[in-house]
Amino acid sequence: MSVFSKLRRRPPEERAGTMTLVEHLDELRHRLIVCIVAIAGGAVVGWFLYGPVLDLILHPYCDYWETIPVKQRINQTCSLFFQEPLGAMVVKLKIVVFIGLVVALPVVLYQLWMFVVPGLTKKERRMAIPFVGSSFILFALGALFAYITLPKGLNFLLGFAGEQFTPILTGDRFVAFVILVAVAFGLAFEFPVLLVFLELVGVLSTEKLRQWRRFAYLGISIFAAIITPSSDPYTMLAMTIPMWLFYEAAIIIGRLMKK
Repeated sequence: MSVFSKLRRRPPEERAGTMTLVEHLDELRHRLIVCIVAIAGGAVVGWFLYGPVLDLILHPYCDYWETIPVKQRINQTCSLFFQEPLGAMVVKLKIVVFIGLVVALPVVLYQLWMFVVPGLTKKERRMAIPFVGSSFILFALGALFAYITLPKGLNFLLGFAGEQFTPILTGDRFVAFVILVAVAFGLAFEFPVLLVFLELVGVLSTEKLRQWRRFAYLGISIFAAIITPSSDPYTMLAMTIPMWLFYEAAIIIGRLMKK
């Protein structure tokens, strides 16, 4: 058997209801390999986009740095620090891999969808393009929303102790913080896709979502308080309010689908 025949996936019609546990694991392995290759390819693109993306990441901090009195500034330009010989490499690798993930996200989402396809009906399988497209747009929208609210969150956190203190931020930790905020918002904005998918497969209904509205709003508020790395009120509200709106949107979409 050739390598190409081993990598070839059977169509969903052949796999539906016929896959053993070993075949499921083999299918998962194949999907993971494709995702890893896609992210690696995206990271190559990210290597060339490193400079512009780094400037975007530093922009919110530089806005805060401008508010620090001149006498309290550690250096004369807005810059971050690293304390270890490998610190600069770690910063660049984190940014490059993050860009690679964003670039490869459509492929990753498609592989996720194709992995669960055998358990869906033929009509539900046709939702692949809407699923991938909406998930990618919502993740990007969430990351953009995180970037817009980041300056407020940074001003709150870095200035919380008063003007007597000057922050000395290391590059790897600051970059990790920004990426975590972006990923947290991106995943949170996938909330309506998850709800609609559960409606589609019959796990949830619009009637249940309406009945659980109060508890859902409370759960969303707690979730936003936990998942946001900064836990400042600006970031929490910026995540909570859109998720409330997404919950209502899922109810409306469920009605349109008669679920």
